[in-house]
Amino acid sequence: MPTYDYQCGACGHSFEKFQPITSRPVRKCPSCGKPKAKRLPGAGSVVIFKGGGFYCTDYRSDSYRKAAQAEKDKPAASAPKTDKSGSDKKPAEKT
Repeated sequence: MPTYDYQCGACGHSFEKFQPITSRPVRKCPSCGKPKAKRLPGAGSVVIFKGGGFYCTDYRSDSYRKAAQAEKDKPAASAPKTDKSGSDKKPAEKT
């Protein structure tokens, strides 16, 4: 069941209501008691995957996991050296 946001048109009170999708919107404000409550448009729901994720742990073969671990264990390649200004480019020639 989703949680809906409501706001009263009379007193401005904002509240949330946990109710089934099939139920009618609430009309009566719990603060002032007037039938001026309106359901606010929702932002929708979001699914957030945290951590390693199912794609790494559930659906990968053993050979893939071993190759990924070997890749992770390799020492990082050295980055190109830069001058003090942080630029790899040569200064422009004067004409």
